Amino acid sequence: LLAEGCVTDAKGRAVTGGKGKVYQGEVFTVRIPPPTPAEPEGQDIPLDVVYEDDDLIVIDKPAGLVVHPAAGNADGTLVNALLAHCKGSLSGIGGVERPGIVHRLDKDTSGLMVAAKTDAAHRGLAKQFEDHSIDRAYLAVVWGVPRPTEGEVEGNIGRDPKNRKKMAVVGEGRGKYAKTYYSVVERLGTRTALVECRLATGRTHQIRVHMASLGHPVVGDPLYAGRHGRQAGPTGALPEDVKKTLVDGKGQALHAYILGFTHPASGERLQFKSKKLNYINMLCDIFRSV
Repeated sequence: LLAEGCVTDAKGRAVTGGKGKVYQGEVFTVRIPPPTPAEPEGQDIPLDVVYEDDDLIVIDKPAGLVVHPAAGNADGTLVNALLAHCKGSLSGIGGVERPGIVHRLDKDTSGLMVAAKTDAAHRGLAKQFEDHSIDRAYLAVVWGVPRPTEGEVEGNIGRDPKNRKKMAVVGEGRGKYAKTYYSVVERLGTRTALVECRLATGRTHQIRVHMASLGHPVVGDPLYAGRHGRQAGPTGALPEDVKKTLVDGKGQALHAYILGFTHPASGERLQFKSKKLNYINMLCDIFRSV
C-alpha cells in the first residue's frame, strides 16, 4: 500500500516510507485498492501482432497499456488481451496473474515484447533473459545531449529511499547490478537528442534511471525528469504548443524498437524491428525546430 501511494497524511501527502514513527494524534488515510481477480479473464483489446506461432507471440505494445493485473489495474491489461487472442493458450509459469509474461515494459513505455504460449518456450526465453543473450534496443528522446555521445552507464539500481515509487542508482551492496550502452543518434535542435540505448541487463526502469543519472532524463518522464518531464526543458520554458504536446502525450519518449532472440523450439535466431515510431518521430520533428 505504501509503494502504491495508498497512504496519505493529514495534508494529503503520500507516505512512502515504512520506517517513520507514528505519534499519538496523527491522522492517516488508507485507500484500499480494488481487489485483483484471482484469474484474469480475456478481453477484446486490440493487439499489434508482429509475429506468432504455436510457441510464442511478439507484439508491439502501445504506451499506456499495463502488462499484467496488479493493484489499481485489475483488468484492461496486456495479459487480458493475450488471454483473448491466444484463447487461453499461454504459459503458466508466471502464475495466474501473469500467464505468458516473460518480461515487462513500463506502462508508458511502448514497443516490442515477446510472450510465451508454452511452458517450454517460457523456460527457453527466460534463460536467454537471464543470460543477457536477448538483443534489446530502445530509442529515447532525452533532454540535452549526452557527452561523450557514446558510452556506457554502470551502477546498481534499487529502490529510491526517498520515494518508493522510484528506482535509483545505489551504492555497492545494494540493489542489482545494471549496465546500459547508449549512443546519440541525432542532436535535435538545442534542447534534446535522440539516443539509442541497449540493455546489457534488465532492471526496473533501467534506461530511465541511468539516463537521468547522466543528467539527461527521458523527455516526458513524470518520475525521473522532475519539472522537466512535460513542462520545461533544462534551458527554460518551452513554447506553449510544444508544452501542450508533452502534457497531452503518451508518457516518456521511450520505445523498445529492436528485439532479438533464439527461438526456444526451432533454434532459429529471430530479429524484429518496430515500425510504430509515430510518437518518437513526432517529438523529433518538434524538437528539431525548438
